[in-house]
Amino acid sequence: MIHGLRTVKYPVPDLMSAKAWFSQVFGCAPYFDEPFYVGFSIGGFELGLVPDGEPGTNGCSAYWGVDNLDDEVVRIVALGATIHEPIQDVGEAIRVVELKDPFGNLLGLIENPHFDSSVVR
Repeated sequence: MIHGLRTVKYPVPDLMSAKAWFSQVFGCAPYFDEPFYVGFSIGGFELGLVPDGEPGTNGCSAYWGVDNLDDEVVRIVALGATIHEPIQDVGEAIRVVELKDPFGNLLGLIENPHFDSSVVR
C-alpha cells in the first residue's frame, strides 16, 4: 500500500551553502546531516539536499511512503515500471528506490521507519 508523500529531494552544487540557505528559509537545522545527504523535517515531511547535483526546474524528486519497499517494487515493476535507481539503504534503516513509469517519469518510493504521521500538518 502506498501512503502519502514523504520526501522531496533537491540536487545542489554546493551542499554547505545549500544547507545554510535552507536552514534560514525554514528556520531549523537539519535532523540528518551527512556528506552525501542533508535532511530537514518540515511539517512532518522531509526536504532533502543531495550534493553535486544539477539544479533546475526538473531537479526535485518526490518519494511516496511505503511499509515494505521490496514488495512494492515487485508489484509496481510487474505493472510496467522499470528500475531507474536500485534500492539503496541511505542510513538509519531508511531505504529508497527510483522507478521509471511506463511514460518516462520517475516514481520515488521510501521506506522510513522514522516517519511520524502525528507531526504532519
